[in-house]
Amino acid sequence: MSKLLQSNLREHRALFESLEALGAPIERAGALIAEAFSTGRKLMLCGNGGSAADSQHIAAELTGRFMQDRRPLAAMALTTDTSALTSIANDYSYEEVFTRQVTALGAAGDCLMAVSTSGNSKNVIRAVQAAHSIGIHVIGLLGRDGGALAPLCEVPIVVPSAVTARIQEAHIFIGHTLCGVVEAALGLA
Repeated sequence: MSKLLQSNLREHRALFESLEALGAPIERAGALIAEAFSTGRKLMLCGNGGSAADSQHIAAELTGRFMQDRRPLAAMALTTDTSALTSIANDYSYEEVFTRQVTALGAAGDCLMAVSTSGNSKNVIRAVQAAHSIGIHVIGLLGRDGGALAPLCEVPIVVPSAVTARIQEAHIFIGHTLCGVVEAALGLA
């Protein structure tokens, strides 16, 4: 086995052993999302780069299916509409690409999942601030120390690592766990 593979496996295993400590915030986040779905509200997700991909992945698990066939759940990644993203970035700024979508599409009682490995993405921070002004619940799927986003989130889930690749591996694991928690809470599992 290569040294790089051994090193990555060691880091991954050590981090995943520590994730048990995140059980309480994961359960709280799942309950918030399930409550939104049970009252006809939706989950919006946003992030940049790999976090954009994770946002899309989690939304797809909820609108499609996760473990078994069930009704679709209203989840949307704000990272997928290239026309909206590019027009907002061009006409306003990249810092506004999620804010304007949250403002246009969100309503009180919805949830926003802010995904950021650093916790310091300016466009995600601005989306969270917009969500608060509307009455949208905010869940942070974060890394490192949670950055500037952690105190802005109703439920911050902070993966305790400084390695972006390990944080992203944990984020998708947590995203899958949240899907399972939501399905169970709604009686769909």
